[in-house]
Parts: sequence; structure tokens; C-alpha cells
Amino acid sequence: METFLKIDGVSKSYSTKKALNRLSFEVPRGQIFGLLGPNGAGKTTLIRIINRILTQDEGEIYFDGKPITSEALSQIGYMPEERGLYKKMKVGEQILFFARLKGLSKAEATKAADIWMKRLKISSWYNDKAETLSKGMQQKVQFIITVLHKPKLLIFDEPFTGFDPINADLIKKQILWLKEQGTTIIFSTHNMASVEEICDRIVLINKGENVLEGQLDEVKQKFFLQIYDVEIESELHDLEQLETIKIIKKDKTLLGTKYTVKLVDTNKEDFLNFIVKNSKLLSFNPVVPKLHDIFVDVVEKSNNKNTEQ
Repeated sequence: METFLKIDGVSKSYSTKKALNRLSFEVPRGQIFGLLGPNGAGKTTLIRIINRILTQDEGEIYFDGKPITSEALSQIGYMPEERGLYKKMKVGEQILFFARLKGLSKAEATKAADIWMKRLKISSWYNDKAETLSKGMQQKVQFIITVLHKPKLLIFDEPFTGFDPINADLIKKQILWLKEQGTTIIFSTHNMASVEEICDRIVLINKGENVLEGQLDEVKQKFFLQIYDVEIESELHDLEQLETIKIIKKDKTLLGTKYTVKLVDTNKEDFLNFIVKNSKLLSFNPVVPKLHDIFVDVVEKSNNKNTEQ
């Protein structure tokens, strides 16, 4: 795993409030990285520091192996949660204007704008003023402005806000395509379902500190509670008498009976052997914890720890 962006002991305070407290983590090159945390966790402060909008009090940020400088901004595309289009400017003129600010020639900007407007199915809006567009339509324009100059690093803050499901899927496909092209992407959102769909790795910050970090599948495995869905051909009363498991749920199905069980004082192999000996096993699947539940659990424990201190 090659590091593209490194956050190394970064702190930032506003008056008496510490927004970031020696925050450290690494964003791998070419991956989609989820930057997660509750409101007020410090995510926006960090994103603004990366974009040189704010300066950290201490610590360092390394961009592609070197301390980040203002020159690196041409290699970053940032789509903030609060969008910023010129309402009276035409869509096409606006896209070209921002592309030129990022260093593209007029010919390069025109060609790239044409490609991306076709990809997002908005070519017919070229001469429409931004103020005539819906929130979702403006989002598409903002997305194009963010990615047009082929940045090495993309930062999306709640990119699906304002989109209907069809257009959210369209933008999701574009983000995954950009990853395939080698772009490193930071994805900040409160929508844990979207994180589970597209992120490779995550960091969860709370009150300016790193409270959880890792590959998404490894994080979910870490919080796996030995809970399984077991479907068998018939009801099994002997199963219900076992003291080595806890039955969480029991339902009748078209084919038999489905149990959701937590293994308490046994292992998966012994439990499966018991099932096979006493009934016909139809299915057996682990109940992988949802990222939403992990998020809530970790943040609550972090808050309780801080309260105790």
C-alpha cells in the first residue's frame, strides 16, 4: 500500500476549542478513502487545511511524498458540501472559466468540458444559466468543475446531496471510473451505505482524533460479533436448548425455519456439526455488522471515554 496523502500529527484550534488534536492517518494511492465522523468532528477543518484554506497549528501534511504546498492545489479537485456556482453565468462558460483557473488551455478546457458534459448527460444545458437549474442539476455542473482538470487527488464532501437515485448512481459510477484511472479520492459523507458501496479504506474521527482506521473489510471483521443466520429444514427444539448459543431471532420460511444466533461458548465448526447431525442445513451466513452500527458504537465509546477523563 503506497501512501499518497499523509496526515501527520495535525492540530488546529479555534480560540479555546481544539478542532483537530494531533490527528494522523494515511490515504493510499489510487483508493477511495472514507473520511467519516459526526458533526463537529473536525472533517471540514482538515479538508480546508489540505486545500490551504486554513493553516494547521502543528503537524504536517505530505502530498505525494512531499510537504504540501500551494503549488499542489492544481493537482487537487475539491467539491465542498456548500456549492459555489455563479448563478448568472451560463453553464458552459462557467465550466471553462474554472478549467482555465486550474491551468488548462482554452482548447483543452473546451474538449474536456464536452467529454464530461456528455458523460453526465447535460450537453443541452451548455447555454443555460446556473440559476435556472435544479439543485441536482447544479450538482452535476459542480462535479464537472471539480474533476475536469484531471487532479491527482479528489475530495468530495457529501457528493450525493440533492441527487435522485438515478443520478446518484450515475455520479457513483463516475467516481469509481476515476478510481480506475488511478485517481486518489477522499469521500466524506454521513451516508454509511454509500461508504460501504465504494470505499476501500476509512478513518473515523471524533473530536479531532483518529478513533478508528483500516481497510473497510478488516474494520467490519474486527467488529464481527459471531452472529449467524442459519436456515434449516425444520424447527429444531434441541437447538433452542443449547446454552452455548443465544437465539436472537426465529422465523418460519417457505423451506423451513431460519434462526439468527450468536455463538457464545462454541465455535463455528462445532455449531455447524451440531446442525448437520440434527437437521438438514439449507443456508448458513455470517451477519456482518453494518458500518452505521460500528460508527455509532465507536463514537459513543469515544465520547464516554472523554467524559470519564
